[in-house]
Amino acid sequence: MNTQEASFDLNLLRILVALAATRNVTEAANTLDMSQSGFSSALARLRRLVEDPLFVHTPEGMSPTPRAMAMISAAQEIMSRVASGVLAKPEFNPATARTVFRIAIADATEIVFLPKLLPHLQRVAPHASVITATFEPEPLRRGMASGDIDLALGYFPDLDAPAYLQQPLYPHTYVCMVRKGHPIAQKPITEKSYADYGHVAVASPARSSALLERHLARRGIKRRVVLQTPHHLALPAVVETTELLATVPLGTAVWFAQSGKLDLLRLPFTPPTFVVQQHWHPLMHQDPRSRWLRSQISELFVDESGNWKDLETSLYGPLKRKPQG
Repeated sequence: MNTQEASFDLNLLRILVALAATRNVTEAANTLDMSQSGFSSALARLRRLVEDPLFVHTPEGMSPTPRAMAMISAAQEIMSRVASGVLAKPEFNPATARTVFRIAIADATEIVFLPKLLPHLQRVAPHASVITATFEPEPLRRGMASGDIDLALGYFPDLDAPAYLQQPLYPHTYVCMVRKGHPIAQKPITEKSYADYGHVAVASPARSSALLERHLARRGIKRRVVLQTPHHLALPAVVETTELLATVPLGTAVWFAQSGKLDLLRLPFTPPTFVVQQHWHPLMHQDPRSRWLRSQISELFVDESGNWKDLETSLYGPLKRKPQG
């Protein structure tokens, strides 16, 4: 790039296009909201740069020279590209967009979100698809910072503000899940009976699992874990056919209990609470596609706990809504 190219003021193209359209200096200056003297000075600069008068007085007004005619079409194309590719506000049309939303989410949270989210997306964004996955903290942070992950949905205390943005959706807690007719349900569960029975425990990257384990450790409760699995989805089949207990997020348990083969019981201690949120990276904050997806999540799931609030209150009464770590 030579010195002239490097120093060229692209605003001079606006002068060229405006004068070509109006053939009158005064009208062209008004079009650009410039003074006539300012417009004339800019035109003089452009003439010096290209060493051509560009426009001359004729009975038809300011007529372009052959050099100007060659420049005008190129200038119009450049201005059009600037208007559409630089200045135009980006848009996202869910009805026509063919896109893939990539969401970090634990399987326990999937059970609450996907049965409601997917039918909604199929109605309003019929060409969109969704990929979900569970991530350890560091790969999650990398994926969000690179834009490979659109949102993280759930309890992610490692995605702290201000490095990540978040919106609280609903508060959450835990419940004990057993098969129908389980003998432990005959009377209130004590910490001893809770510890004596065998348990199914979930060991996964889900942060809510780690929160529960820390809470039990602080209380000195040692469960007799008969089965450890990385997935919540195996719990209903196992619990329905054994004497094992499972301690799971309440919203997830409510979905499982729809089979009619499970009972949800009060834990023998005040359970920890946590807040389910949607998290996103500042990189995506103004992106129209990301903004649209976040608005749909907000509309669908803010205060989702209303679906099991009565059950929670009947089990525990009012719980303090301070997340525990």
